[in-house]
Amino acid sequence: MSDTDMMIRDNAPMGAPSSLPVPTGSGETQARALPSNIEAEAAFLGAVLIDNRVIEELRTPLRPDHFFEALHERIYERILTLVERNATASPVTLKPYFEADEALAQLGGTTYLARLTADGQGLLAASQLASQIYDLALLRELVSVGRGLVEGALDTSEDVAPMEKIAQAEADLFRVAEGASTGSDAVDFKDAALAAIKMAEAAMQSGGGLSGKTSGLASIDDKTSGLHESDLIILAGRPGMGKTSLATNIAFNCAEEHLRFQADGGDYNYGGPTVFFSLEMSADQLATRILAEQAEISSENLRSGKLTREEFQKLSFASQRLAELPLFIDDTPALTISALRTRARRLKRRHDIGLIVVDYLQLLQGSGRANDNRVNEISEISRGLKTLAKELSVPVIALSQLSRAVEQRDDKKPMLSDLRESGSIEQDADMVWFIFRADYYHEAIRPEMPNENSGADTTEKYRAWEEKYLELKNRATLIVAKQRHGSTGNVPLHFQPEFTKFTSPNRKDYSDYGYE
Repeated sequence: MSDTDMMIRDNAPMGAPSSLPVPTGSGETQARALPSNIEAEAAFLGAVLIDNRVIEELRTPLRPDHFFEALHERIYERILTLVERNATASPVTLKPYFEADEALAQLGGTTYLARLTADGQGLLAASQLASQIYDLALLRELVSVGRGLVEGALDTSEDVAPMEKIAQAEADLFRVAEGASTGSDAVDFKDAALAAIKMAEAAMQSGGGLSGKTSGLASIDDKTSGLHESDLIILAGRPGMGKTSLATNIAFNCAEEHLRFQADGGDYNYGGPTVFFSLEMSADQLATRILAEQAEISSENLRSGKLTREEFQKLSFASQRLAELPLFIDDTPALTISALRTRARRLKRRHDIGLIVVDYLQLLQGSGRANDNRVNEISEISRGLKTLAKELSVPVIALSQLSRAVEQRDDKKPMLSDLRESGSIEQDADMVWFIFRADYYHEAIRPEMPNENSGADTTEKYRAWEEKYLELKNRATLIVAKQRHGSTGNVPLHFQPEFTKFTSPNRKDYSDYGYE
């Protein structure tokens, strides 16, 4: 017996078959260097082959690639395939698949499969064996991350960028902490199809076609089916349109839905803890705005303290309602995209964040290498946000400015070419939304108010303006200019400027807004 085998057996847990010849892994040197317990793997496989129900009772998410020995990985993969087909996995049923396996031939051929089940003591500690296999796999991933970190830090042949290397190391460590493989293995189509079916079930369960996180606004959810995992959503508009107001409304609604799910339960959670990265407003300013929105009192009166007794009572009720809200605000100024991703990963790990909002994209900074070209820097930022959405499997809403070209047109409705310093924003985004309020622009052309000395033309002109203004007042449009997974079009919204609050009109009133 080699020194390697002796070392492995000294580390074997109770229940490992001591008489079973074991593979030597990926080489004697590697077996010494990397954490592993091949006899624990053999004992676990023996327990599974004796009783397939062991797999169903596992609390550890054990995958084939968690096995150190390649032969054991193949055996476990084939066991899972048979179990998923409702077939029995046993040495007999596995035999046809491994008769030509060279690694197995070195251990005596398919009789090795039978010897796995010779000692049934592994059944007494199957969960512990699975946990140890899983933990050792994570340690090997950690070793790999550490080796990559050292090699990357020593390699200065191309660039010296310590902050980038730190950010990459934290991303790798996050994946290890989440139990994910550091590799980029392809996803089996069956798994992808099951995820799609689960999404469809969520939409059916909601009764309104909602398959992602809710925006809390029925008209938006009707159009988009919700905010979906890994989606980058760009919310753009000119100043004064209400971008931040709509974003805070959505952030509040998503966090509140998560609270409701925790209280009432259900099959699907259409909300989630939310983080709002506010690069423009401070945390207390944003909190003041959200309080005013939810209490439905003037934010100006709130700041000045000019509140009636009734308004103060509404404010008190709203603050109590918000106290338990899983809504986190990060108002760190001048964040780089790398720093934002680092903070988002930390929040995901600690609070299982379900939605990220960034206000706004143009205030983020790139790595510094593209600062001589603003378009390239914005492209780097938009790609970074899309990567973050995919990495954390959460929707990311990033607010964006529009160029002044909108103001120079008679038709003030924005379009994709108006995205400021767009670069790859349009390309990276899964959805692009524009917020548009016609009453804002109509207010800007208010004619002179008539008096007793005004002529008939002045009076008629003002009357026509006022009639149009009353028609447009408090009405807003969310223009879905791009939607990778659905159709584009306009979404009606109701806006209360005194509270900076958006709501969804009743479906029966859509026609009044000019929508079917």
